[in-house]
Amino acid sequence: MDAFETVRAARAKDRPTALDYIGGIFGQFTELHGDRRYGDDKAVAAGIALLGPMPVTVIGIEKGHNTKERLQRNFGCAHPEGYRKALRQMKLAEKFRRPVLCFVDTAGAFCGVGAEERGQGQAIAENLMEMMTLKVPIFTVLIGEGGSGGALALSVADEVWMLENSVYSVISPEGCASILWKDASRVREASECLHLTARELFSLGVIDGIIPESGGFSKTGALIRKQMERFLLEACQTPVGELLDRRYDKFRKMGV
Repeated sequence: MDAFETVRAARAKDRPTALDYIGGIFGQFTELHGDRRYGDDKAVAAGIALLGPMPVTVIGIEKGHNTKERLQRNFGCAHPEGYRKALRQMKLAEKFRRPVLCFVDTAGAFCGVGAEERGQGQAIAENLMEMMTLKVPIFTVLIGEGGSGGALALSVADEVWMLENSVYSVISPEGCASILWKDASRVREASECLHLTARELFSLGVIDGIIPESGGFSKTGALIRKQMERFLLEACQTPVGELLDRRYDKFRKMGV
């Protein structure tokens, strides 16, 4: 597939969502709600689960499957309270020494007037800052779209992986074409310029690995679980100071 075809695959209506993978990978997932400031954003599902015998904190951006669910989940475009809910769960994970595992699938953070009034930019910035110094292991996998700051707010992780047919970009191809050429029809050309596919991002050092999707949902879920277990086996034995230094260096080296 070329870049634009990968974008279309990442947006496919029948693509498994974060809650599908959470239900297939983890045991005893208990969802926790609210940011304790404003309300509960259904675009972000977060809570405590078991990965084998290990308690973990799981956070996912959820799009939903049908029209009703997608409206409830705001099509996976989180409000500030969604990111603050995620951060609240991360800080609880740090307090109780639970690893944080994130599933990202969003076109971007919601850009409505209400979201801006409630501090969308600040909420994302706080997540970026806090995740960089969070004293527990963090693993993120992009399972569909990874759009701009809305995706990055859950992707400051020790390891970031992508599914084979997912994308990760600073802007959507449509937005890029509209800004660069004032012509949204040049979306295919914009997709190529953005280098948003998993293979390109891996070669650039932006992500740490690619998970194949050829075997269907069950096999893909098993591969995600395998990578999470491998990561946690090493990360949970790494001294906190070393873990934070590696995370910091990982992001400082990008683009150099």
